[in-house]
Amino acid sequence: MSVKIEKLEKNQVKLEIEVDAKVFDECMNKAYIKNKSRFNIPGFRRGKAPRSMVERYYGEQVLYEDAINFACAEAYDNAIDENDLHPVDRPVIDIVQLEKGKSFIFTATVTVKPEVELGQYKGLSVQKEAVVVTDEDVENELKRIQERNSKLINIEDRPVQNGDTVNIDFVGSIDGVPFKGGEAKGYTLVIGSGTFIPGFEEQLIGANINDEVTVNVTFPDDYHSDDLKGKSAVFKVKINEIKLKQLPEINDEFASDVSEFETLDEFKADIRAKLTEQAQARADRKFEEDIVKLAVDNAVCDIPEVMINRRLDDMMRQFDMQLRYQGMDLEGYLKMIGTDMEKFRADYRDSALEDVKTQLVLEKIAEVENIIASPEEFDAELEEMAKRYNQPVEEMKKHLHDDDIEYIKSSIERRKTIKLLVENAKE
Repeated sequence: MSVKIEKLEKNQVKLEIEVDAKVFDECMNKAYIKNKSRFNIPGFRRGKAPRSMVERYYGEQVLYEDAINFACAEAYDNAIDENDLHPVDRPVIDIVQLEKGKSFIFTATVTVKPEVELGQYKGLSVQKEAVVVTDEDVENELKRIQERNSKLINIEDRPVQNGDTVNIDFVGSIDGVPFKGGEAKGYTLVIGSGTFIPGFEEQLIGANINDEVTVNVTFPDDYHSDDLKGKSAVFKVKINEIKLKQLPEINDEFASDVSEFETLDEFKADIRAKLTEQAQARADRKFEEDIVKLAVDNAVCDIPEVMINRRLDDMMRQFDMQLRYQGMDLEGYLKMIGTDMEKFRADYRDSALEDVKTQLVLEKIAEVENIIASPEEFDAELEEMAKRYNQPVEEMKKHLHDDDIEYIKSSIERRKTIKLLVENAKE
């Protein structure tokens, strides 16, 4: 096999690959074995006619498609490996020569991973955020814990007030006609939360249990349903229950009930320590992100469109998966926010481009710095994964594919590369 390589524009290369006539004949024989049961030739039982008879009766072209596939797949893979090329898309194959007794020649045009021209990535100067936890931060966290430990108590001797939690039945209509999604029974609503249509919650204030209230509202012009945007609607609402949120008093007893500490002062000290730890982790993460972004911005790289589109595909799958956990899918979400897939992808294109460039730059730095995942680091990573999935590490190893192994190694090398950037940065 011989290979000629021509570099084209936009990170494409064209390989002209010549496969020896003898090798191609072996591929023709593979194609015959694969298909021989299909051939019905007089004088032979189905599938028993020799290849020479098949070619004479049907023409050798009947074997070409599979023979070409066999020849191209092996020769292309070998050419890619021997020339250290890194395709990011499927090749476009064109046949140059296909003639009995002669070598088989074809071209494969493919987009490859782009070259990265690194800029400065060591000694980068980035300002690290100061870690400050104020008394107000501690008090706000205490209030959140207080909210989590609140109770709802039934109210029967007064009307609805702002801040109450009500249970209601309602039916909505436009011009006297009920509309889809405008009816519910046993709906829980916090008055003043602003979660319902503007003006709805306020009109329930002053109503008593079992009262039926007529609520008049106008749907906002930017409402997610096109059928309801800007429309005036009337809701018939029945008050089933009124509940008041009761907050526990913040004192030593509260601290003892919700924590391992006996006094409020001890509890506050623990809250401050945890908030400081969280703030430090955020500052460290932001510092890392800023360093990596600066190293990426300093590099030059022409990103192929196919790599951006593949990253966008991954992002769309992740969005869809997250939405399905919430009982929705991406298609329904796009309808709800009034957009389509083309525009949604366009909105995330810059983010996808940044992701791809970041990956390429970090890979190039790892290559230049000879950063690799050692066998010990790989085994340690597997041990951590096995713990997370509560699975014996040997059992996990049995199910690892080549792609899984490569992904784990890449993850280790990425972390080590970022660590190098951080350790060599200036604050």
